[in-house]
Formats: sequence, structure tokens, C-alpha cells
Amino acid sequence: MEKSKKRSMGIERKKFQGVLNILSFNSHFYVIGLLVLFLIIAICFHFNLSNLLISIIVSAFLYGLLMPLIVSAYVYDFSGYYHFNWLDQFKIKDAKENVFVNINAGFDETSFILKYKFPKSDLKVFDFYNADKHTEPAIVRARKVSLVYPETKQITHNSIPMKENSVDVVFLLSAVHEIRNYTEKAEFLKECKRICKPSGKVIMVEHLRDIPNFFAFSVGFTHFFSSKTWKNVFRKAEFKSILETKFTPFMSIFSAINN
Repeated sequence: MEKSKKRSMGIERKKFQGVLNILSFNSHFYVIGLLVLFLIIAICFHFNLSNLLISIIVSAFLYGLLMPLIVSAYVYDFSGYYHFNWLDQFKIKDAKENVFVNINAGFDETSFILKYKFPKSDLKVFDFYNADKHTEPAIVRARKVSLVYPETKQITHNSIPMKENSVDVVFLLSAVHEIRNYTEKAEFLKECKRICKPSGKVIMVEHLRDIPNFFAFSVGFTHFFSSKTWKNVFRKAEFKSILETKFTPFMSIFSAINN
């Protein structure tokens, strides 16, 4: 009964869950932002600055606070991202002989959904969260409320406990940007390549450090990496073919084929 309940919770998302997650995990950012805004308004009125200047300052701060929530609502709550119909383009077969791997960074919103979409396949779940390296308050808070898929195993960035050439698809869904070091990213993807069958592939979804995400998250877009960086890392990991497609203007899907 408990397992069934957890599985249902992992598939059925609440309304505006994406926005609520952003607010919950980044509450410190919004509290500080509002305090700074009130302080600036008080200073503006104290020095009797023009209403136009005050309006510009308030609008800029509100943009920085609200735009990430609007974009998050669009991407995570209204775009159908968690329906996973966008996976259909890769023609992934659901069969008993298939082995899938899903790797997260301490916050898992996808494993139960993947298992629901591919019930016959064998799904292995790994978590590369490192408390010493992944110290951002958002991910620490996210980890506390994350559902844990049964038999999820803790791993390091350079060691996945799977045999060579044993996996059909490795899913990396909004997780790998938490590996900040370029060399470690390459080592991680090389390990993903090692476990893939000759016909296997890695499917990675990431926000990018690009113009749309700058307008969405302002300076917060530096938390992500550019398309060029990701493609270079995949090549460094010796993947033969890397294809990028867009899922909304704010997210990219990278499909890397082993051979």
C-alpha cells in the first residue's frame, strides 16, 4: 500500500508544483530580494527621487523576482514536460530485455514517471548528490522533500555500478549541471558511455546559459552551461553523435549515441 501511494505521488503532480518548488527551494532568495526592494524604495523616498525612477527600479526588481516563476510555470506546469511525450521522438521501446538508468542530483521527480511510461523495462536509479560539493540551499531543501525511488543507489561522478555495454538508455533530466567542474562532467559522461550498449544512448535535458534563459532568470542563468560547453563535454567523453533539440525556448534535449 505504501509503495503504491508513493508511486501515485510521483506521477500525479499538483497544480503549479513547479512554481511551488521554485518558491520553496529558493525561499532565501525571495526573502532577501523583497527586503532589498523595500530598502531601496525607502531610500528613494528619503532622497525624494522622481516617481519615474522609483517605478523603473521597482519594475526591475519585480521582473527579477517574478519572471523565474512565470517561466518555471510555463516549463514545468503547462508545457507537458512531466508527461514525457517529448520522449516519443526517440522511439524508445518498452521491453523486458531493456535496461534504463535514471541519474539525479538528489532531487528525483522523474523516476516514478519513467517507470509508469516504460513499465516492462528494468529501471535502475542512481543519485550522485555530494553533500560536500552540492551545498546550494536550493538543492539541500529539495533533497529533504524528494521522493526516493526504490533501491536508489548513491554514486560518485566517476563510478556507476553497472556492467560495461549493459544499458539501453541513460536519462539525465535537469541534473548534470550540478556537476560544476568541466573535467568531472566529462568523466561522468564517459562513465555513462561505458555502461551504454553499442546501440545505447544518453538523453539529457538542461536549461542553457543563453539569451532566453538570461531573460528568464537574469544572473541566475549562470548556474547553467552553454550548448557549446555540453557538446564539447560529450565529445570529450567520446560520444560519436550528439543531437540537440529544443523543448520550449528555455530547455534543450541532448541525445548522444554511443556508436
